Amino acid sequence: MKSIRKIFRIGTGPSSSHTMGPEKAARIFKKRYPRASGYKVFLYGSLAATGKGHLTDEAIKKILGEQLEIIWEPMKELPFHPNGLKFYALNDSGSGFGKATFYSTGGGAITEEGATISGNTVYSLNSLEAILYHCKMQNLALYEYGYQCEGKSVRSYLEKVWKTMRHAIDTGLEKEGYLPGKLKLKRKAKTIFLYTKKTDSLFSANELISAYALSVSEENAGGGVIVTAPTCGSCGVLPAVLRYLQIVLKCDDRVILDALVTAGLIGNIVKHNASISGAEAGCQAEIGTACAMAAAAAAQILGGNLNQIEYAAEIGMEHHLGLTCDPIYGLVQVPCIERNAFAANRALTSARYSIALGGEHYVSFDDVVQVMSETGDHMSPFYKETSTGGLAKIYQNKKHPHK
Repeated sequence: MKSIRKIFRIGTGPSSSHTMGPEKAARIFKKRYPRASGYKVFLYGSLAATGKGHLTDEAIKKILGEQLEIIWEPMKELPFHPNGLKFYALNDSGSGFGKATFYSTGGGAITEEGATISGNTVYSLNSLEAILYHCKMQNLALYEYGYQCEGKSVRSYLEKVWKTMRHAIDTGLEKEGYLPGKLKLKRKAKTIFLYTKKTDSLFSANELISAYALSVSEENAGGGVIVTAPTCGSCGVLPAVLRYLQIVLKCDDRVILDALVTAGLIGNIVKHNASISGAEAGCQAEIGTACAMAAAAAAQILGGNLNQIEYAAEIGMEHHLGLTCDPIYGLVQVPCIERNAFAANRALTSARYSIALGGEHYVSFDDVVQVMSETGDHMSPFYKETSTGGLAKIYQNKKHPHK
């Protein structure tokens, strides 16, 4: 597996696979052909189907400039992944003299046809079962194993990650108004946050976690700076849970950084053995993974042992199996933003449930990841970030005079 740095990427929203990935691919291509008179880019599958809502064209244009032609091919997918891009460099006569094919595979990662663009492998163990066995034999915590493989330098990177997460929460909680796009969706984080200040209800914890998750997700939808965890569309889950626990338990940043390592390991395992791409496996791959990451991190902070941490992660993923990716108008807003809030609450519930039951369970985390992957393989393309089915289809086919 790769470094957890690849799970936690700092960047701008609204989509890791539809904006961050294509922008990175465009930057690589521009570096190869800096003197081209113009460029032509073909977008395929999910990238073409929801690219306008995800600002894919704007991300590419920012790098390649105005002498750019984009051809949208939503009904055609390249063999390797639904998010395919073909770049062509053009000379003065409009003829192509250079080309490359990339795939945006989720979480901001890209793969070029025939070669992987990402960094070196740092983990020799690729399943949670193998990692847990190693940790038990060596008397290691999961985060200690992570530091052992990553090296101490990852801590300084995670400090930047946590700082960015906190900033996204604080910034999002202060903003009002509407998010960009034809939905004209009103920001809700500040409203929910202020509501928690006015009430002492039994549900205030849920509302506070929701406010934190909404704030980050709304920052993402507005093109703000966030951290993929593991994607832009699911970026609000983990920081919401960590921020809430840090406030309630009054734990220092060291505890949070250690929890980030454990969360990163969980995300890494899913990415390596299945997918974190909504275009490939539906929202179960994004929100399901984010919930599993946050649940494992929370269980660790709450004092859970290895079995309890594994069970918490399993619960977080298992109860998102089959979740579709059907963003209305291709915007990372509805149902995406609210899903972050509810997944964050479910993550904390998963951790507490696991600890209360001592970690005893029947289905392993690795097994539920395999099932998630198989479910994604059998899921209709209508429910894989194409906005051609589910909530997106129902909403878009109706008239909304108030919008």
